[in-house]
Amino acid sequence: MTADSTAQPAAAAADAPSRAPLPTLEVTIDARGAKAPKPINLPLRQRPFDIAFAVIFLLFTVTSGISDLVPTIGIPITADSTNWLAQSNYWYGHDADPLFIDPPVWMRFVTGLSAFVYGPFYLLLAFCLLTGRNWIQLPAVIYASAISMITGVVVFGVEFFGEPEFQTQNPLKFLAFNLPYVIIPILLLIRMRKPLPFTRKW
Repeated sequence: MTADSTAQPAAAAADAPSRAPLPTLEVTIDARGAKAPKPINLPLRQRPFDIAFAVIFLLFTVTSGISDLVPTIGIPITADSTNWLAQSNYWYGHDADPLFIDPPVWMRFVTGLSAFVYGPFYLLLAFCLLTGRNWIQLPAVIYASAISMITGVVVFGVEFFGEPEFQTQNPLKFLAFNLPYVIIPILLLIRMRKPLPFTRKW
């Protein structure tokens, strides 16, 4: 290869018109495209309804363990029972809740759901209410919908309109003990109606 042959490409490159530099592009990001700041939870002192809910659901935990566990595991609920839990349940149910005193199989599923599912969930729910865990919103909606439907429609329907042997003989006493399990979940459902519930007071 001669010097002339290597010089020709260099000369051609020198004779070629020089390319103009590419223009500099200025990129601006619209503020609307920026990531929105994460909503901040209100402190607990500004969420008094959540404190009240937490206290109520902790009480519900006790009733689930004391009342609903007894018929679920098959302890007889009689006036002469030596089990004080069965005696307390008999005091409540002998005139107000015959469905609870001598439950059919399907009712034992209802009480079992309360004892073994709702009870632990109440503890979790109370913790989330007090510490502002927004992820509890969907589980709370599912729980509130389920219990208000099962208690308010199925159980109340049988107690007031079902077979004579299961109808309550003391409606006021029955409602005093059971209506909170319908009203409170409905109020919780309203409280948890939208995501991020703890960024607002109600």
